[in-house]
Amino acid sequence: MADRPSARAAIEAATSGFTELHAPERETAAEGPLGWEGYAASRARARERTGEQESVIYGEADVEGRACVVLSFEFGFLGGSLGERTGDRLEAAYRAARERRLPLVSLIATGGSRMQEGMVALTQLQRVARQSTLLRSAGLPQIAVLRDPTTGGGWATLGAGADVVLALPGAQVGFAGSRVRPADADPAAYAAEGQLAAGAVDAVVPVAELRGVLGRWLGLLSGGVADGPAPAEVPFALGGSGLPGTGWEAVSQARAPSRPRASAYLDAYFTFRLPLSGDRCGGVDPGMLCGFGERGGRTVAYAAQAGTATRPAGYRTAARLLRLADRLGVPVLTLVDTPGAANDAAAERAGQGAAIADCFAAVAGVGVPVTTLVIGEGGSGGALALASPGRTWVTPDSYFSVIAPELAAAILKRGVGAVRGTADQLGVRPQDLVRLGVARGVSPTPPLP
Repeated sequence: MADRPSARAAIEAATSGFTELHAPERETAAEGPLGWEGYAASRARARERTGEQESVIYGEADVEGRACVVLSFEFGFLGGSLGERTGDRLEAAYRAARERRLPLVSLIATGGSRMQEGMVALTQLQRVARQSTLLRSAGLPQIAVLRDPTTGGGWATLGAGADVVLALPGAQVGFAGSRVRPADADPAAYAAEGQLAAGAVDAVVPVAELRGVLGRWLGLLSGGVADGPAPAEVPFALGGSGLPGTGWEAVSQARAPSRPRASAYLDAYFTFRLPLSGDRCGGVDPGMLCGFGERGGRTVAYAAQAGTATRPAGYRTAARLLRLADRLGVPVLTLVDTPGAANDAAAERAGQGAAIADCFAAVAGVGVPVTTLVIGEGGSGGALALASPGRTWVTPDSYFSVIAPELAAAILKRGVGAVRGTADQLGVRPQDLVRLGVARGVSPTPPLP
């Protein structure tokens, strides 16, 4: 505990300035709601040791010029545990964020609910969940920073319930604390890095970089327009400018290893961007790049397929991105490039059908405009799930098909020699897609300098 930064040290590391706010203190029995013998003395020692009156402090802060409300846990005060008075402070912090129309940043270091207050302590999680829901409904973002440790209800509400979840290197993160998890449990599963690999954390950020990263996130997440944002601009085509003569030529160009991929498009499109990682259900798909970026002084969210077969975690991450962008009033850019949805047994067991359905629903259901550019392969429904109806463009070196030409020929019981002719019949060329009304146009190449 001695080497864990205090609540105020964590605030100092994360912010450029902080003004503490104070919630009214309720009158409680000296030994708490359970009459726990020695509880009053434990709290008195915690106050003397830490200089704090409770396990949480909060206030308005400046982070790299961005105003926000910050709450910070003091682990030295009874393990940063949540009691009734802690709940009062957390509720007051959320309320301050709503009333001031500011994002909320939570610097978490807690072992969970306070045992000496029993179920009264545990019900504080319901208060936090309610306040988080109200803040979400108000269209205000929440960012969590997971310090060491972040366990129990603090992880399962303030931490995992945030829009963006950052963690400090080596932080212990998990619902089960170190004293209650199985003795043979893999410790990597309870670390920040393990949670990143499992799709529960967006990034692990060193303390020295935390303030800068928070400042950029606050800028991006506060960059939406509540009364309806303008659509994201269509990116320029980075590959060849010539349209293919045949369907098979279109397929071959899209499959060329040298063709520009999603990362190249995103780098050319954004001044800078920050990633969202993981589906919050235990999965990460490296072939689906999601996040928020700055484009021409405003925020644009993106979900981009990176040329591989998209897995369930990829579709769920994209759906998460779309719904967050919608809530914050941020336009979305999607880049389509996949031979199709992953169709192996592992993908089926992970709920591929439901994940694709949810991505379709997210694209269809958001109120913000979604702009789509097909930059390579458009393989069947696995690609269409990310495409915007009525706002889809194509690059000259892309194709979109109801099914891959090889599979279409197989279904039609045609030989291998008929694949090229089948590609022509399928109408997969960019110009075919425009003629059919599937795409609005072919994206031009960048103008010469």
